[in-house]
Amino acid sequence: MEFLLTGGMVFNGLSFSKSDILIRNFNVFKIGPHIYSPFSKVLSFKNKYIIPGFVDVHVHLREPGFSYKETIKSGTSAAASAGYTAVCAMPNLNPPPDCIDNLKQQTDIIEKDSVITVFPYASITKGQKGDGELVDFAALKDKVIAFSDDGRGVQSIELMEKAMKKAAEYDCIIAAHCEDNSLINGGYIHDGRYAREHGHKGISSESEYIQVERDLNLAKKTGCRYHVCHVSTSRSVSLIRKAKAEGVRVSAETAPHYLLLCDEDLQEDGRFKMNPPLRSREDRDALVEGIIDGTIDIIATDHAPHSNEEKSKGLSGSLMGVVGLETAFPVLYTKLVKIGIISIEKLIELMCLNPRKIFRIGGGLNTGQSADIAILDLDREYTIKPERFISRGRSTPFEEMQVSGKNIMTLHRGEIVWQE
Repeated sequence: MEFLLTGGMVFNGLSFSKSDILIRNFNVFKIGPHIYSPFSKVLSFKNKYIIPGFVDVHVHLREPGFSYKETIKSGTSAAASAGYTAVCAMPNLNPPPDCIDNLKQQTDIIEKDSVITVFPYASITKGQKGDGELVDFAALKDKVIAFSDDGRGVQSIELMEKAMKKAAEYDCIIAAHCEDNSLINGGYIHDGRYAREHGHKGISSESEYIQVERDLNLAKKTGCRYHVCHVSTSRSVSLIRKAKAEGVRVSAETAPHYLLLCDEDLQEDGRFKMNPPLRSREDRDALVEGIIDGTIDIIATDHAPHSNEEKSKGLSGSLMGVVGLETAFPVLYTKLVKIGIISIEKLIELMCLNPRKIFRIGGGLNTGQSADIAILDLDREYTIKPERFISRGRSTPFEEMQVSGKNIMTLHRGEIVWQE
């Protein structure tokens, strides 16, 4: 079916203007004022904002292996409801995608059940153990979006250098969870004032930035494309900023909870526990400055669903990870855009344009490309209620937050996959 989207404010790559969009043969055929197409289904979006579909380069869909937490069907349905048209699925699975046969178990489910495009990661190391033996980069490189051992850092500098050399040889991305295990010491929240005052074991900021620094030096040496996952510390931001100025091929992401919350917001509740943890106010402010000046390229969610039982044991006993797909845009729009910290155009750059550019993902809102589109009602006000989530995960630090901005329709490859 052909669609003619009329009356909306359409993002043109730099700003918004009132335009029509003609979708034909699943692609964006034409964008402009007063398009006439007598055989198209007309959809009117007066006072709504039409943007390229969001892309999340860091999600955990939990299947195969942990479908009680999330499935590819439930996770991609949640993503579609929030305006995402592509997600990149992390390899924390059973079996981990460390070889073609294991990867096929995941891609078979994706082909059958996914609502939007899912790009799988492969692990860096066999068994996703963070040490030992590298995966076969040559065999996997054309079947995955990138390589990551997310959930643990690659501890050996020699092994990471070998991985980066392979990535440089094949022009692949290494997406690193930066965490030095020798500096964790049983910690599970940030090693700051809250931990000290409430008797919790803290995770030092050094455990992150020391590996960021190590990897940036290796990326400079090897010339590989290097992506830093879920940046949480001010020192990491400074190191990435310096590396970019030196020409290192580095990109970086952070998540909404690191931009909007800090350890002063902690409560004795598992919905505030994630890895890396919520850091200090100074770290949070540095991250915001990092998205403003371009040091941090992408906002990803690190959507990490767990069962209610697994998240019901407070800060000390709950598993690490919170959900984020269904809250990311509204909390960022409400807490960053509406109060003037960044523009809506900047937020689209961070959530739509940069992920596509850095990870070489097509589609969006360009003539001749697959029509991957989200339509937003920026005036919609509501309260975040986890029990209304499509995701099987319910644990979010943004529960009960009053927000503005809601996705009302998602088109994926020219077809409607979500509408209110």
